[in-house]
Amino acid sequence: MDIKTATALHRLRLISIPEALSFPALLLFGSVLSRVSDIDFLMMPLGIIHGVLFVLYAIFLLDVWNKTKWPLKRVAFFFLLALLPFGGLYGDKVLKRYESDGVIAARARREGVVEA
Repeated sequence: MDIKTATALHRLRLISIPEALSFPALLLFGSVLSRVSDIDFLMMPLGIIHGVLFVLYAIFLLDVWNKTKWPLKRVAFFFLLALLPFGGLYGDKVLKRYESDGVIAARARREGVVEA
């Protein structure tokens, strides 16, 4: 794995957790509280934060797709995880495994253990 691919995977991992937590926060604090109480001032800022994080996640996912040449099925899986509340937490776990597998493979190639 080259440095650009590793960086792209790491960026996607970094954004996946805040994006995964912003959606339930928007649902809970923005939607639910605004309906059952007079607390409606949280809806706008939480919506903007979640929107920015979601767009960044989509851009970073496209960047990873471009650099890793993943199949469309895997990219669609990670995109669907972004649509689920807390889905990005599972996505982070899977991305961590991909990232560590790539680092191990790159280290093995550099040390001449494998020819891949």
